[in-house]
Amino acid sequence: MNAAVSLTGAIDLGEGDAGFVIGTGEVAVLLIHGLTGTPTELRRVAMGLAKEGCTVYVPTLAGHCGDNADLQATGWQDWYASARNTFVGIRQKHAQVFVGGLSMGAVMSMHLAAEHPGQVAGLLLYSTTLRYDGWNMPKAAVLTPLLMAIPFGVHLCRFNETPPYGIKDPRLRAIVERQMKAGESSHAGLLTMSGVSVRELHRLIAAVKRAMPKVMTPALVIHSSEDDITSRWNADYVERRLGGPVTKVLLDNCYHMITVDLQYRRVIELSVDFVRNHSADSEAAAPYAQQA
Repeated sequence: MNAAVSLTGAIDLGEGDAGFVIGTGEVAVLLIHGLTGTPTELRRVAMGLAKEGCTVYVPTLAGHCGDNADLQATGWQDWYASARNTFVGIRQKHAQVFVGGLSMGAVMSMHLAAEHPGQVAGLLLYSTTLRYDGWNMPKAAVLTPLLMAIPFGVHLCRFNETPPYGIKDPRLRAIVERQMKAGESSHAGLLTMSGVSVRELHRLIAAVKRAMPKVMTPALVIHSSEDDITSRWNADYVERRLGGPVTKVLLDNCYHMITVDLQYRRVIELSVDFVRNHSADSEAAAPYAQQA
């Protein structure tokens, strides 16, 4: 049986029941959540894209929506396999597929485009995380690649979520904080991230950086100028290094979690316009549909 499509024809949405599909349109969008995150962080954007005629698929990555033991039992290739399985299933049903994600999900989206040249219509990159250098991150965070290189260094790194948790909206921040402290990881994600998971993220980032110049897929890069976790340097780096055309937009009045924060409507608006503009030319889509 194809791992991407079950015997009932349903597309693989990962572990558990947190993943979801919204919409019935011909154009598909695959959205990938962040490290220690959940599909819930992409629901508002998914609903906005579905309202404008897309079918949006949001899977749960391996090891997520559980506890830290679940996450540490997996590596970046396991996380990527979850997203790729969903993508392969989508390609069997849709001629045009856009791929995007939040934070690590944005990084993984670029890796998927690099691994499947010509099969991704466009990239939606939200708060891309190539290094933790936002204003609320400890200064030692930039040293994590060095710590990972020394014996037992992986055990010296541990990130703890602290206010404002990537969210400027005080009402939403209070809800997320309550959920995280209550252990509701399928809704709000985890409060801590181990050195093992950080190491895996760095391995993914290294692979993506090497491949970026060869990625010719058009990309929309949206980042907050006030991002508390990853500075605008990340967006600037993507703009410089991706091989294809890049549209970069910097937002104000929001933090890292731009898909749920105060500017989420603007994120939807920009995403809808990008998908509409890049799905209008569908001449290249037919051959891939026939292959699928």
